Amino acid sequence: MSTAEDEPQKSTGISLPWKIILVVLPIAAALASLCFGRYAMPIQDIFHAIHDAIFGGNTVSPQVATVLWSMRMPRILLALLAGAGLSAAGCAFQSLFSNPLATPDTIGVASGASFGAALGLLMNFGLMGVQVVSLIFGLAALILTILAGSNKKRSNLNSVVLAGIMMGSLFSALVSLVKFAADPENQLPAITYWLMGSLDAAGYDSLLLGAPPILVGLAVLLLLRWRLNLLPLSEDEARSTGVNVTVLRGITILCATMITASVVSMCGQVGWVGLLVPHMCRMKFGNNHTALLPASVLAGGAFLVVVDTVARSISASEFPISILTALIGAPFFIYLMRRTGGWQL
Repeated sequence: MSTAEDEPQKSTGISLPWKIILVVLPIAAALASLCFGRYAMPIQDIFHAIHDAIFGGNTVSPQVATVLWSMRMPRILLALLAGAGLSAAGCAFQSLFSNPLATPDTIGVASGASFGAALGLLMNFGLMGVQVVSLIFGLAALILTILAGSNKKRSNLNSVVLAGIMMGSLFSALVSLVKFAADPENQLPAITYWLMGSLDAAGYDSLLLGAPPILVGLAVLLLLRWRLNLLPLSEDEARSTGVNVTVLRGITILCATMITASVVSMCGQVGWVGLLVPHMCRMKFGNNHTALLPASVLAGGAFLVVVDTVARSISASEFPISILTALIGAPFFIYLMRRTGGWQL
């Protein structure tokens, strides 16, 4: 398996046409998502509703306004945030661990947050309570991973990865324990459906709690994006640039963890986004994070909006998002492996 350290950094940037496409893509996806669904709305109704909300008026029916502002808009905002956040976290972890297969769950954060959500559902907490408990256990998984993967004599990323695998297995077992103890009539279906990933519980209250960690994590990673190119370097090479690579790695892990835990707390486990989207952007724009990270953020937001729109439109009962992302992601990676003769990017 080749790693980012084995190959030179590509300096490919983003041309002006692609910059325009990347900026327009999530906006176009959001507008299309507002129109599509089991209750279809023409685009002119969308613009009229937006005009009414800004300038006042009553040019659309109450039904259209309710569907638009109370049902679809929170889901679209959550899809944009979750897709952008998971893509940025995946991009950062792939650079941090010099591994093209690194994902936001590399250090067990998603498993810890999933256990928190399952525990909250088992204890019959409300949506906000489930979200808070999920965030707490996601951060707890990070702390336990760091404590298990470091000691006074040595601390390296390989130890952190191994500790993350252990923590992921531990919290996965705890999730199974919670499912075993859950009421099979009510609690078990809710827990199972949550873990498969869904945005149907999106609301402005949950966004108010979950969006700040994602936005803060994204802002910090974007501000440090040129320094992310230093993460695959050895300690001596990184130190020669004048950057404290230990602090940089700590900030990167913390930001990616906040993003991942917050996403899981709001919509369950959403697989493949943090792996698929950064790879697609890397193939097009190269390995330079100055271009790669913003492209991953914008493409990730648009991708998850499209997937969520399909999930809530293709059948009478909503499709779990992780099923759709796996159906898209697995064939893509099979194609990529056959095209490159391995995992060389």
